[in-house]
Amino acid sequence: MSRSFPRIKAVRAYISEAKSGDQGADCHDVDDKHWINGYPLPVANPMSVYPQYAPFRKSWGINALGTMVVEVEADNGECGVGITIGGEPGCYIVEKHLSRFVEGQDPRNVELMWDQMFRATLNYGRKGLPIQAISAVDLALWDLLGKLRGEPVYALLGGKVKERLPVYCTTARPDIAKELGFVASKIPCPYGPTAGEEGFKKNVEFFKGWREKVGPDFPLMLDCYMALTPTYTVRLAKELEPHGLKWIEEFLPPDDYQGYEDVRKAMMGSKVLLTTGEHEYSRHGYQLLLNSRCVDILQPDISWLGGITEARRVVAMASAHNTMVIPHGSSIYSYHLQIAFCNCPIAEFINLSPGGDKIVPYFGGLFPDEPLPANGFIDIPDKPGFGVTLCKDTLRRPYQRSEDESRKQAELNINFKPTEKAFMPF
Repeated sequence: MSRSFPRIKAVRAYISEAKSGDQGADCHDVDDKHWINGYPLPVANPMSVYPQYAPFRKSWGINALGTMVVEVEADNGECGVGITIGGEPGCYIVEKHLSRFVEGQDPRNVELMWDQMFRATLNYGRKGLPIQAISAVDLALWDLLGKLRGEPVYALLGGKVKERLPVYCTTARPDIAKELGFVASKIPCPYGPTAGEEGFKKNVEFFKGWREKVGPDFPLMLDCYMALTPTYTVRLAKELEPHGLKWIEEFLPPDDYQGYEDVRKAMMGSKVLLTTGEHEYSRHGYQLLLNSRCVDILQPDISWLGGITEARRVVAMASAHNTMVIPHGSSIYSYHLQIAFCNCPIAEFINLSPGGDKIVPYFGGLFPDEPLPANGFIDIPDKPGFGVTLCKDTLRRPYQRSEDESRKQAELNINFKPTEKAFMPF
C-alpha cells in the first residue's frame, strides 16, 4: 500500500526590512563605504560609462529591488525556504501568479511545477525578475522536499561526489583571504574602457600590486562585471597573463554572445581562462555559451537562473561539453549542488565584510546557522533540506493572501483529473 505524501498548503513571499548593511540575499545592499559598492576604489560595471554613476554602484540602483524570501508550507506544517533578489515586484509575481502552480501540488513534482511556472511567464519572463522569482520558489520546494524525506538536498541529487568542497574568496583583500586559508581569490576590476589609457594602466598596476602581495603561487582572478569590450578584454587579459591571471570573468554584457566568441578566438593559446554566466538565465542561455565553446567555466547564480531544478540541467549540459561549473555566490544553494556533481570543483565565497577582512554570512542575518568556510573548505551539515533555519524577525509579506485563497487554489490542483484515454502525444 502506498503511503500518502503531504501536499503543498501555501506559498508565501516576503521582503526583508533588516537594518542597513544587513544585505540578506542582495550582496550589493550594503553600506556606502563597502568594497563591493566601490570604496575606496571604484568597481567597473555597465554604468561606468557615465561619470555621474561610475564611483559608487549603489548610486545607480544596483540594490533597488533587495531581498525576497519564499516560504512553501506543506499541509503537515513543514516549510521550505528559498531566497533570491526581487523585492516587492518579485513577491507580486510569486503571490499573484506562480502560487497557482504550486499550492495543492505534490512537492515531489518539482519538474512539473518548474515547467508550468516557466511556460506561464514566457510572455513577460525568460530572463531577469520572473526567473529569479521561479528560482526562489524552486529552492523552497527542494528545501521542503528534503525536510519531508529527512535528507539533505545533495542526497536528493544523487549524493556526494566529494567529501569536502574547496572554496575561493571574492574580496578586496586577497592577502587576508590567503591568510584565512582560501584556495584562491578574485578581485574586482576597478576601471572600464571609458577611463581611457590612464584607467587601463591603473587596472594593470592594481592587479600587479596584489600579485606582489600574495606571491607568485596563489591563484588570482579578475571580475569585470559586464563592464568591458572585446578589444579591451583581450588587451587586458594578455597584459595580465605574465602576472598569473587565472581567469577573467564576465567581461562583456551577457547578451553579447558574438563578443564572447571573438574574445575566445583572440585568446587561443592563452593560459587565461574565460568565465561568465552570473547574469545568464535558464538552460537556453547557457546552451548558447556551451555551443560556441567561448568560455571555460560557467558561473550561474543558483538563486537566479531557475533554482536547483534548472541548475542541474545546466551542470549536465556543461559536463557533456567538458566545461566546469563554478556558481556565483548563493551560499548553501550552490554548495548542495556542487558537492553532488563532478564538474563543479570549487565554490565561491563572496566576502561581505565591509573591508573584506573577516568572514561573515553571505545571507546576512536570514540564516543564523548558515555554514561558513574554514581552512579553505566548506563542510555541509548532514541536515534535511538545505540544512539552515530561517530567521523571520525582519520579514514582511507585502501581498498577503488569505488561507482561504490558498485553499481554493490548492483544491484546483488536488481535484484535477488527468485524462483516462491514452493517445499519441505528438
